[in-house]
Amino acid sequence: MRKHRRSIWTNAPLSAAASVFCGLAVTAASWLLLSAVLFFVMRDMNLVRAFAGASCVSGGYSGAYIYGRYRRRRGLIGGLVCGALMYGAVSIIGLSILGAPAGIKKLLLLTVSGAAGGVAGVNSKRPKRLMDQ
Repeated sequence: MRKHRRSIWTNAPLSAAASVFCGLAVTAASWLLLSAVLFFVMRDMNLVRAFAGASCVSGGYSGAYIYGRYRRRRGLIGGLVCGALMYGAVSIIGLSILGAPAGIKKLLLLTVSGAAGGVAGVNSKRPKRLMDQ
């Protein structure tokens, strides 16, 4: 008889960490893509702040969406927590590289987009291979 293995999504801190990691990966990928578009296609550096904000919003939304989709409850609070944790990670990275933490605007961008992604994830279709919790 096969033993029932607990899903990663039943443990809230572990699932938040996995979602934050996915969100940071999407942020990095979108940052690379948008910076390549900005440098090679547009050749105008006036929109750097807007593109950096867009990459933060896409990463915050996608990380919280994953959290809400697989946790299936408390999407607003989970999205806010994922956004705050992503801000903490971005702030630590910025502190180690630049010597200054990230600004408060990034916290606002990540938490608002995280809240929207968490709500959208909870209200999405249930994943097929999700084990019942």
